Amino acid sequence: MKERIALDLSKLPLHGTGSASLTFWGTGAFMLIEGMGFALTIAVYFYLMSLAPRWPIEAPPPNLLPGTVLTLLLLLSIVPNMLVSRWAQRKDLRKVRLGLIAMTFMGAIPLIPRFFEFPALHISWDDDAYGSITWTILGLHTTHIVTDLIDTIVLACLMYSKHADNTRRYGDVEDNALYWNFVVLAWLPLYGCIYWVPRL
Repeated sequence: MKERIALDLSKLPLHGTGSASLTFWGTGAFMLIEGMGFALTIAVYFYLMSLAPRWPIEAPPPNLLPGTVLTLLLLLSIVPNMLVSRWAQRKDLRKVRLGLIAMTFMGAIPLIPRFFEFPALHISWDDDAYGSITWTILGLHTTHIVTDLIDTIVLACLMYSKHADNTRRYGDVEDNALYWNFVVLAWLPLYGCIYWVPRL
């Protein structure tokens, strides 16, 4: 009869990070679902454009300045976001704390030009199909910015509390950084639709 060998699992970490974490896969699935939502809004945008005799229907093309400023701010935010993710992988608490504060500001600042984007469309959400779809696109993306901003604020608070010792929080920071990259990259085709397609 073979002797059974007992394995000591007491030194294994309680939580995985990266692809070893269920939260990572949940975040990935959420991004897939939200990405499909954005793809559907783009499809609706082009469908409505194909039915209209002219596009925009009864408005000039949107002003480029607010949307372009927002786009540049979002692209700029990728650098500190990648650094926060790297620091979280290294479990460098001091840098993660500072990085989350920086990302809180980097998540809030784009809301300023976003506030000016809606009037820059030169149309209300209920004027016609063009107004409805452009306001829907901006509204959906704004929701994603605000959602990640709230998540970043909560994580920053947790990292400044007794919960910072929990290894799982570093994985949460990595997942939050991954989601912010999605928010930034998802905006690029939306920006093209809203600001450049009407100028073609």
